[in-house]
This record gives sequence, structure tokens and C-alpha cells, in this order.
Amino acid sequence: MGMRERPAGRWRRLMDDASYLHVIDRTEQQLAKLLGAVLVVVILAATVQLVVQVVLALMVPGTPWLGDKLNKVLGDLLNLLIALEVLQNITSYLRRHVVQIELVLLTAMTAVARKVIVLPAGAESKPQLLAGLGVAVLALAGAFWLVRSLTMQKPPARTGPAIRIREPDRSPQHDGGDGP
Repeated sequence: MGMRERPAGRWRRLMDDASYLHVIDRTEQQLAKLLGAVLVVVILAATVQLVVQVVLALMVPGTPWLGDKLNKVLGDLLNLLIALEVLQNITSYLRRHVVQIELVLLTAMTAVARKVIVLPAGAESKPQLLAGLGVAVLALAGAFWLVRSLTMQKPPARTGPAIRIREPDRSPQHDGGDGP
């Protein structure tokens, strides 16, 4: 029994459904953690950069806050909020092992709202852009309403890591008796 397992046996065992799903689940979790850590670093750096920009602008007398400067600050703030929502999506995935579509839709709605809020002057002369943003808002709101109404009726389908469903045992049962 001291013999080592052959590579083909290890490979076969790894490719067994339960083992394979375990490897996939662990890999997903580790990648989500890595992405979350990278996003935290980016959010922190962007927050520091935004605070420094605002403080430096406040130190300059006569900084015109109404207009392009306000639009830029609002755009940057909303970008940070979107990044925080993405981080919340990642942490929610790590907690529940499921992508919460409601959070994804809310993040998308925030992104579209940001686009509308920071539209530059003269955007009203671009009807295709305005119509496209309007359609995006309506589609996201409709999708959110639909998902929300469906999730209020039933719990999510998957709430944990993937598991293998065992096949029923079809081997003949022996009751210990001598007869058939």
C-alpha cells in the first residue's frame, strides 16, 4: 500500500464532479477576494486624490464652484459611489456565493444617473444621446422592478457553493436473509 497514486488516478479524482466543483468554488472565492482587495486600494487612492483636489481648490480664492468644477466633483463622487457598489457586489458574492442581480441593477442605475447628472452643457442638442439614456433608465428600472417582484415571491435558487447531487443507489439490497 506504500505505492504512490498514479497521475491518471489523481487527475480522475480531481475531475470527479464533487472535487471539480470544490476547486471551481475555491478559485471563484479567491479571485473575488483579490478583485475586492484591488478595488479597495483603488477606492482609497481615488478618495485621497478627490479630497486633495477639493482642498486645493478651496484654498484658491474665487474658485468657480458653479459650473464645470461642480460637475467634475459630482462626477468623481458618483464614480466613487459606483466603485463602492461594485465592492458591495463582490462582498455579497463572497458571503452568499451568488451574484445578487438587484445589486448589479442598482449599480447600473447609479452609473446611468451619474451620466445624466454630469452631462456637459449642450447635451440637450443631442437627442439620440438623451433618448438612449432615457431608454437605459426605463430598461434598468423595469428590470429592477421585475427582479424585485420575483424575489419577493420566492427565495433565490442558489444560496451556497455548488454541490454534487448524488445518484440514487441502484445496487441490489441485501437484507441478510438466505432467500432471494
